[in-house]
Amino acid sequence: MDDVKEVQNVPRRHLRDASNLFEVPNNQFVANFRVSKEVFRALLDMMEEKWEPGCSTTQIHTDLKLGTFLRFLATGSYQQNLGNEALTSTAKSTVSRTIAECLQIFEDNICGQWIKKPTLTEERNTIEAFYERTMFPGIVGCVDGTHIRIKSPGDELKALYYNRKDYYSINAMVICDHKMRITFVDARHPESNHDAFVWERSGPDKCMQREFYNGKRKFWILGDGGYKLKPFLMTPYRSPRDAAEKKLNKRHASSRNVIEKCFGVLKNRFRCIIGSRGLHYDAAKVVQIINACCALNNMCIQYRSDEPPGDVIDDDLEDEVDDNNDLESRADAIKRKIAINL
Repeated sequence: MDDVKEVQNVPRRHLRDASNLFEVPNNQFVANFRVSKEVFRALLDMMEEKWEPGCSTTQIHTDLKLGTFLRFLATGSYQQNLGNEALTSTAKSTVSRTIAECLQIFEDNICGQWIKKPTLTEERNTIEAFYERTMFPGIVGCVDGTHIRIKSPGDELKALYYNRKDYYSINAMVICDHKMRITFVDARHPESNHDAFVWERSGPDKCMQREFYNGKRKFWILGDGGYKLKPFLMTPYRSPRDAAEKKLNKRHASSRNVIEKCFGVLKNRFRCIIGSRGLHYDAAKVVQIINACCALNNMCIQYRSDEPPGDVIDDDLEDEVDDNNDLESRADAIKRKIAINL
């Protein structure tokens, strides 16, 4: 009995998984976390001084925190299921805190560093790359919206977020360059906001319009029929009348294909944003998640991480809009001139 009492009085130790994630083989590492070890190490360096202080005896290692967060982005799993995984085994409450902590670090320190307006040199490189690939002049990027499924936002907001595919979603607008590097993302708008509405309230529209009025010419963002034609926002002809307009549409589609591929790679790499159940978070946190995925996409391109196998078909909705103002008339004349000279 004395021996039993002595065993019972031994204080419990709080043990954490001390496994080294970097010992996992490279192919398994990428399959689990969707980024290379090089990107993972770079993230740890950027986040080193940003973690919240915690109890030294129970706090999990920062690499396991980051691994848990990346597993969430990679799979979109429920937090309880994610916490039970062998590589990042943690309690459900810890998973929740870890995701929130990482999202805040990304929002404050990483997204702005990795998603930003291209420099003049980068812009020139994009123009040259598109022209070499498709012979379409002046392309500085491509824009489109993609629908990210979310849970029901509540009775008062249901109508704003409900789309024609019979689920609730956010309309996330993305601009990318020839390398599928994301230079702008705006995921704040519910599905009921049309692509043209989102564009006209965005920073790039105001910036490019200002540059156009200040004399800058021969630069384009390519958009589909869901956007209004502008002197700096090129859309295809709806009903091409002759060979020149048909040729422009063909070159336009060939050039703009990069944004569709960008969405495919982004959603295939970070499957939390294509989960059939949707993201079970409020709209503000969903914006943070989308921004984090876009920043990680750019890091993977910078560090030349392999693209995940397969493609995700993006079945977003597209509506055409009316073009009937003076600025669009000027843009139509410019587009006709380009069509004739292609």
